[in-house]
Amino acid sequence: MCGIVGYVGTQMAAPILLNGLAKLEYRGYDSAGIAIENPDSKIEVIKAKGRLSVLADMTDNGNAVKGCCGIGHTRWATHGEPSSANAHPHISNDKTVAVVHNGIIENYLELREKMIKNGASFVSETDTEVVAHMLHYYYNGNPLETITKVMMRMRGSYALGILFMDRPGEIYAVRKDSPLIVGQSAQGNFIASDVPAILEYTRDVYYIQNMEIAKLTKDAISFYNIDQEEVTKELQHIEWDAKAAEKEGFEHYMMKEIYEQPKAIHDTITPRIKEGKIVLEELGMDEEELGKIGSIIILGCGSAYHVGMNVKYVLETLTRIPVNVELASEFRYRDPIVAPDTLVIVISQSGETADSLAALREAQSRGAKVLGVVNVVGSSIAREADACIYTWAGPEISVATTKAYSTQMVVMYMIGMVLAEARGLITEERYTELLNELQTLPDKITRILNEKERIQWFAHKYASAKDIFFIGRGLDYAACMEGSLKLKEISYIHSESYAAGELKHGTISLIEDNILVVALATQSALYGKMVSNIVEVKSRGAFVFGITSYGNYTMEDVADFTVYVPKTDDLFMTSLTVIPMQLFAYYVSVAKGLDVDKPRNLAKSVTVE
Repeated sequence: MCGIVGYVGTQMAAPILLNGLAKLEYRGYDSAGIAIENPDSKIEVIKAKGRLSVLADMTDNGNAVKGCCGIGHTRWATHGEPSSANAHPHISNDKTVAVVHNGIIENYLELREKMIKNGASFVSETDTEVVAHMLHYYYNGNPLETITKVMMRMRGSYALGILFMDRPGEIYAVRKDSPLIVGQSAQGNFIASDVPAILEYTRDVYYIQNMEIAKLTKDAISFYNIDQEEVTKELQHIEWDAKAAEKEGFEHYMMKEIYEQPKAIHDTITPRIKEGKIVLEELGMDEEELGKIGSIIILGCGSAYHVGMNVKYVLETLTRIPVNVELASEFRYRDPIVAPDTLVIVISQSGETADSLAALREAQSRGAKVLGVVNVVGSSIAREADACIYTWAGPEISVATTKAYSTQMVVMYMIGMVLAEARGLITEERYTELLNELQTLPDKITRILNEKERIQWFAHKYASAKDIFFIGRGLDYAACMEGSLKLKEISYIHSESYAAGELKHGTISLIEDNILVVALATQSALYGKMVSNIVEVKSRGAFVFGITSYGNYTMEDVADFTVYVPKTDDLFMTSLTVIPMQLFAYYVSVAKGLDVDKPRNLAKSVTVE
C-alpha cells in the first residue's frame, strides 16, 4: 500500500522524487523519505513523520538536496507506528545500502534475529529494515547476485528500490506480488508503484514480472530473472496524460473524479458498441462457450465487492445463471466449490489488490476460467487472468473510489447483455431497449451533478451526525452498501446499510429520534413496500433522506428531504442513485473539515494482506 519512486538521469533527483511521491500519497501518508546519491557518491537519507509536505519543507521542495540518482517512499504503516525512525528509506549500518519497500516481509522476525547475530543494529520496528541489513550482509560487489540471495530468503510480498553506494548512478528494483513499473525518458529513467507518479515525465513504461530484477542507469534499463539471466521486455505506451492526474481547479480529487464519471462511462461503453451490438472481444469466449457457463463467482474487495452485489441481481435477471458474490479475502481461505463450468470474475480498480490476486490464483488452481475487470493496463490481475476487460476510467487518485466503481458497473452490465444474447434469453426489442438506456447514463449523471447544491445544503445540516443508516430493497439495498461505505470512509461517521425488509427482524431497534435514514426507492416492483418501510422508521423518530426517480412524487408525503434522479431501466438504477450518495458523503466530509482524498488509516491500493 506504500508508494515508491526512483529516478536516475540528468536532472536533480530530489524534486522529481517529491513530485512523484505527491502523486502516490494516496497509497500511504504516515511518513515519507528520500535517499539521494550526493555528489560525493554517498547516500544521503532525509525522512519525516507525517504528510509529504513536512519532507518538502525540510528539503526546500527537494532543492536543498543535490544528486541525480535517488529513491523515495510514502508510507502506510504496517509494522511499527508512524514515526521518523520507521519511515523509509532504510539504510544499512555503514550507510552503504539504502532501500524502499512496498509490501510485507512475512518472515522478518526470523531474518532480523539472524542479522542481529551477525552484528546488525536495528533502529526501527519495521520489517523493511531487515532488507537493508541483509543486502549489506550478502553484498559481494555484485548487486544482482546479492539481490537474488536476499530474494530467496524472504517470504511475503515486496517491491523494492535499492541503492548501493559503490555503484553510483545505478538503481536496482525487484518485485514479488507488489506493483512496480519502470519508466523510460530522454531525461532519465524511473521506477514507481503506479503510473501517475511519472506521467509528467514519460508515458513509456515496462512492467516487471514477479521475481524479476531491473537495473537502471541514466542511459539504459536492463531486466533479469531470478537466475540473473537478462530478459527482454516490450515497451508499453500509457494513453493517460499528465493532466489526467491533476486536480484541474477542483478542491479535491474526489470531486473531480465524481465529475469525470459521465466521460469515464462513455469512454468505457462507446468503443464496445458496433453496429448496434455490444462486442466484447476481450472475453475470449465464443457463443458456444458462453452458453456452457453453469455458474458465476464474482470476487472483489470493498467497492468492487459492492459492484458484484449489485450486478448479481442484473446477471441473474438477464442470464438465469446462478451468481455467487464473495469477498476475495474470504474466498482463498475456505474450500470453495468451483465447478468446471464456473466463470470467475475478479473486479479490481488497481489490478494489484492482494486478496483479489490471491483469490484469482486460487480459482485458477481449481480449474476455473478467470475474467479480470480492472482499470490499470498491464497490472497483475490483468496479466494473470485468462481474459481481461479494462474500464477506461483513467487514473483515480482519491482513496474513495467513484469513477472506477461506475465504470466497473457498466462493464458488468455489458457482460450480462452479451451472455443473455448468447444464451438466447433476451429479445431483440429488450436488447435494444437496454442498449439505448446504457448509452443515456452519462447524460443522466450530468443532470444529477447539475443539481448538486441541494445535496450540499443538506449534507451541511447532518455533518455532526453520529450514526446514519441506509435502507433499500433489491438493487436499492445493494446500492446502499456502497453509499454507506462512501460515507463512513471519508466522514468517519458510523454508517450501516440494511435490507429494508429485515428492519423488523432486529435492526429497527436502532432507530431513535432524529437519526438520519437514507432510503432508496427506485425499483418499480418494490416501491410500495419501500414506502411502508419509510413510514415504519419515521414513526419511530427517524429523519428520512429519500432518493427516488422522477415520477415517484408520493415520496414527498413520507420523506423529510427528497432527491430525484432521472428514470432509467430498473437494472441500471444503481449507476444513478450512487451519484447523490457520493455527493452526500463528499459534502459531509468537507463540512467536517476532513481530508477528503486521504482519509485516516486508509490507502488507495491494498497491496498487502
